[in-house]
Amino acid sequence: MRARVDLVILALLMPFLVSLPVAGTTAAAATGRLAIEVLSNRSDLISGGDALVAVRVPRGVRPGTVHVLVGKRDVTKRFDRISSHRLVGLVRGLAVGRNVVRATAPRATPARTVIVNHPNGGPVFSGPQTRHYRCQAGARDARCNQPATYDLLYRSTNPVQGDLQPYDVKNPPSDVATTTTDRGVEVPFIVRREQGFQDRDRYTILTLFRPGKQWTATRPQRQWNHKLLVTHGGGCGASYEPGEPPLVDYSGTLDGVPGVTSSYITALGKGFAVLSTALDNTGHNCSVALNAESVMMAKERLVERYGTLRYTIGTGCSGGSIAQHTVANAYPGIYQGLITTCSYPDTFTAGAQFADYHLLRLYFEDPSRWAPGVAWLPTQMAQVEGHVSHLNAVVADEGLFKAALNPVHECSGTVATKPGDPSTRYDPATNPGGVRCSVLDLLVNQLGRRPKSVWTPQEQAAGHGFGGLPFSNTGVLYGLSALKAGTITPAQFVDLNAKVGGLDVDSQPIADRIAGDPASIANAYRTGLINEANHLDEVAMINHGGPDPGLAHDYAHAFWTEERLQADQGNTDNRVMWFGPTPLIGDVSWATEALTKMDAWLSAVEKEGSGKALSRKVVDDKPANVTDRCVVDAAAQACSVEQLQTLQTRLSTPRQEAGGPKANDIVACRLQPLDRADFAFMLVPFTDDEWAALQAVYPRGVCDWSQPGVGQGPAQTWLRYDARGGGPAYGGRNLPGVPARSATGVVSPVWAAMLRK
Repeated sequence: MRARVDLVILALLMPFLVSLPVAGTTAAAATGRLAIEVLSNRSDLISGGDALVAVRVPRGVRPGTVHVLVGKRDVTKRFDRISSHRLVGLVRGLAVGRNVVRATAPRATPARTVIVNHPNGGPVFSGPQTRHYRCQAGARDARCNQPATYDLLYRSTNPVQGDLQPYDVKNPPSDVATTTTDRGVEVPFIVRREQGFQDRDRYTILTLFRPGKQWTATRPQRQWNHKLLVTHGGGCGASYEPGEPPLVDYSGTLDGVPGVTSSYITALGKGFAVLSTALDNTGHNCSVALNAESVMMAKERLVERYGTLRYTIGTGCSGGSIAQHTVANAYPGIYQGLITTCSYPDTFTAGAQFADYHLLRLYFEDPSRWAPGVAWLPTQMAQVEGHVSHLNAVVADEGLFKAALNPVHECSGTVATKPGDPSTRYDPATNPGGVRCSVLDLLVNQLGRRPKSVWTPQEQAAGHGFGGLPFSNTGVLYGLSALKAGTITPAQFVDLNAKVGGLDVDSQPIADRIAGDPASIANAYRTGLINEANHLDEVAMINHGGPDPGLAHDYAHAFWTEERLQADQGNTDNRVMWFGPTPLIGDVSWATEALTKMDAWLSAVEKEGSGKALSRKVVDDKPANVTDRCVVDAAAQACSVEQLQTLQTRLSTPRQEAGGPKANDIVACRLQPLDRADFAFMLVPFTDDEWAALQAVYPRGVCDWSQPGVGQGPAQTWLRYDARGGGPAYGGRNLPGVPARSATGVVSPVWAAMLRK
């Protein structure tokens, strides 16, 4: 009887018992957890109001039951089913600032992530923008926003027409070439060009395109191989209006030459996308932060409109090599491979070299400044400068240094639109608060402003310090090697060093040496404007070059990068050096050959499934045919770096000739006392008057090159230049780590995983 009662009670309680959860479990957890991934960029660096987002669906949950919300707004319809466990969609309409994205489904644990969206007109991490900026005609607002435009181009079967030609869909040309991509897809060589505005400047994206066929990020046209080539321009300058994205190899030196195909056209034919921004052209914008920001933003747009990427290769000459080297070092992950030529490691170590040229020219080319009995031969001038000819100093000064640091020269966007316009170009007498065209002022967020203690009357009138001076020549003994060799006299040595002087903040000559601004010097290293190569071990590099005919691009600059890599990582195994007979570039075909070899190199790294660090994979997976090269004849391709230096006749610099390091990475030396005993090598010693003159020039001492330079140190990575409370963060502050389940700036799931290890 008791058993029957228990059964009755159990039957009555059963509906209530089954509704209770089992201890330690929930119904939602029974089938797993949803996950949200932000594919198009770091989730905290999104721009333009949209992001490509994926939702991972656990087993046992039907994708059709998943709902995605941004705040309270349902965006589920934006998502396509990619597989039974994955949804991908372009989420639009993000507000500037924080956006909470949630994914829910019955019987699954919900997911949540935060996307931080920034304006399409910028900035993202580059800090406060210059107040003076002149947008293009047709801009919709003060941040130069304007809808993207699209047109079609094609490659002709006529070999004389090396560039892409306009394509008219309504009247198709009869000479359209065909191409077979590296995925084996044969298509007409028709290219769609997207042109638009981001970060207050222009970008362009090129892809092979099948007119009339749809292309979305989730369903791209099949000729695309999901690889990207980014092209760059040359020079170093400041601009205050939009420019043009550079595309051709060698900064335009071979643009339009019959029979020469630019590597970007070769890349398109293989199935690559090609991207360029005006802000990745250092001649238009010499800021590593803006170089990096613009490429990152354009890559994000490409992923959102065209699809996810495998890897990114950069290419460029001169300033194009600077942009690649410095961005890869200060913002690792944006590039996976670098193809550099007419090479420099950065702007400011070459800038210190060219500043020395400028000062030496002011002395050498004005015999009225020479003391009685002192005369200089052109060969002696070249010895002091570290070159075989004084011509190199002339070209570097006239073509690069003067305009880059002269605040009153006319740079784009600073021509007055009306008399008395207070926002137009700086003039020390009439408009001290005007726009300065020196790159030091463009870089003020990175370098910082000069301290009030050293303000000039112009800075006092403007109410703020100008961009800090990131180098010094205090303590430099110009011509020391020539003095030791006996090729210049003690009188020449003393007269030169007593009169070479320095430059003020307006780039005007002064009698005193350049003291530099210590905080700005340290910031130049910290921000990666001076590149010590301490974060380049995860990129593959191919550098090619040739003899310099006096154009300030001698191959020594490529060796500076080698020596800095060697100092940082103990080897240069992730970089190869090619030297050939064609001036500056080595060979007209090498840009294309380097692209092919770099593609094979990165593909091998991508495919390796081991758990090794990315830096190790880059070295271990380098193809056997990617080696150093010195072309002296058809039978001599491979060579050592030592042979390269001998064949090329590696040249020097004024600071190296003053006893500085071969890597030329000290822009402000530490000092030691001037000691007469250090000149015991002289057969004819200084007279007492000459020694007194040297003591007057170096009251605090001379360079001790055995010590690290003032402020010298490694770059910090992924800096942002806005302060938490608003305004600039001079010298930058570190971004937090990459948010979980978001791209790392590389915009490639495979490489992102390797970068996180």
